[in-house]
This record gives sequence, structure tokens and C-alpha cells, in this order.
Amino acid sequence: MSDNKIPLAGVLGMPIGHSKSPQIHGHWLKTLGLAGFYIPMEVSPSDLSEVLKTLPKMGFVGVNVTIPHKEAVLQIADLVTDRATLIGAANTIIFRKDGKIHADNTDGYGFIENLKFGAPSWQPTAGPAVVLGAGGASRAVVASLLDAGVPEILLTNRTKVRAEKLADDFGKRVQVIDWVQAGNVLEEAALTVNTTSLGMIGKPELRVPLDGLRKGSIVTDLVYAPLQTKLLAAAQEKGCHTVDGLGMLLHQAVPAFERWFGKRPVVDSATRAAALR
Repeated sequence: MSDNKIPLAGVLGMPIGHSKSPQIHGHWLKTLGLAGFYIPMEVSPSDLSEVLKTLPKMGFVGVNVTIPHKEAVLQIADLVTDRATLIGAANTIIFRKDGKIHADNTDGYGFIENLKFGAPSWQPTAGPAVVLGAGGASRAVVASLLDAGVPEILLTNRTKVRAEKLADDFGKRVQVIDWVQAGNVLEEAALTVNTTSLGMIGKPELRVPLDGLRKGSIVTDLVYAPLQTKLLAAAQEKGCHTVDGLGMLLHQAVPAFERWFGKRPVVDSATRAAALR
């Protein structure tokens, strides 16, 4: 962009008022001393294609996309990364200088970086991972865990057919467990991940029996509202190492910010504080 243009970025979703991304990116722009703005935009599915094609003309260098647009953008983008194709969703859009719309998915990256940051002792090869849920977030988590070298993923979802579809897409290292049996496999897990919205404020509780959680194993919840979910509280009581879900949101934002604004930000306590304001 020419020097007199201020780069713009933002997040598209519906609804979007709850998003913490403007606070995160705004904090980095300020602390790094960069010109730029990050704007939340509520966009209906019927307007998504038109909006994405119009934003670059307004000075936008890229956007994040969230529910309900993560799958739809794959059909609009000119270029889609292999990992976004594998996951079946994108969360990061780059408007390239050649006019092409480039779609990527950084959710898996954010998940792994949060796990490394929150549980430095985690070894991917230590044993199976139990993953609760089979939605878009789960696909990103499963892809990143397999790539990291986790030997087996025990996947469970309230709608079994959705879990079976995910397992078919990712291969034999993913085994489907009936939802009613989820509590029985927790004792096998070196890592347990909740990718569902169960336990989130305003959502039903996660009712999987947690008696089998193994002391010393790692438990993480993608839910970050509340920051301390009942799953994490129960895991702490059993001597597990817990990692909250806010860090995934922070870390997935890093590569997008760097691509849009040209500097790589750092996730630290001030970043967490900015997100929680």
C-alpha cells in the first residue's frame, strides 16, 4: 500500500458484538506503534461475497471470518491453503496486491501454540488424545494434533455420524467413541480437549463423567467464557495440568496480524489483559 494509506483489517461474523479480536489487534497496533485499524463487522451470509470483494477497494488488507462464514469463504476465495482445505474452513483472509483473495486457517496453529505455552511439558507422542466434539474447531484441533505426532485420537460427538465423517477424512489414527462412552476413555488420555460449546456461558453444561481423568494428564477447553470452565476446575481437582481456551484465540491471531501489518506480535500477559477488558 502507498505510505499515505492506513491499512485496515477486521472480523466478519453474525453476530459479532461478542468478539474479542478488536481488543487483541488494537492492543498490538498500539504497542507496536503501527498505523492501522481493526474493525468488527456484522455481515449476513447473503452479503458475504459482495463484502469480501468490496473491502480491498476500501483499504482493507485482510479480515478474520467467524461463525457462520468459515466454510462459505472457501467457495469465494481465489486461493485456499492446504490446511484450510483439509479443515474445511478458513478463519483468515488476506487481500493480495494482485487482487486475489487468499484464505487460510490459523486455528490449529493457535491451538498448538497455546498448548505449548500453557503446558510446556506436553509431548505429542506421550499417548492418545481424547477430543470432544466434531465441528469446525474440532477439525482444526484434530489436524494439528495429527501433524504434531499424536499417535491416536479418540473422537466423540453427540451426533456420531458427524464424528464418523471427520474420522473418514483424517484416517485410521482417529477412532470414534460413542458419546455415552466418552467418560470411560478419559483414563487413556495423555491429553483431553473440549472443542464443543458445552460449558460456555448461555450453553448447556458438559455432562461427560470426569472421574476417569488421569492425574498428570493435560486438559484444555476451547471455551473461554467463562475462563475457568467446570471441566478445567474438575481437572485441576484431579491433579491434571489445565490450559484455558483464551490463549488459542490470542495465538491464532499472531500470523494474521503479521501478514496484514508487517510485524509479528507477541502473546504476553498484557495481550491477555487486553482481551479480557
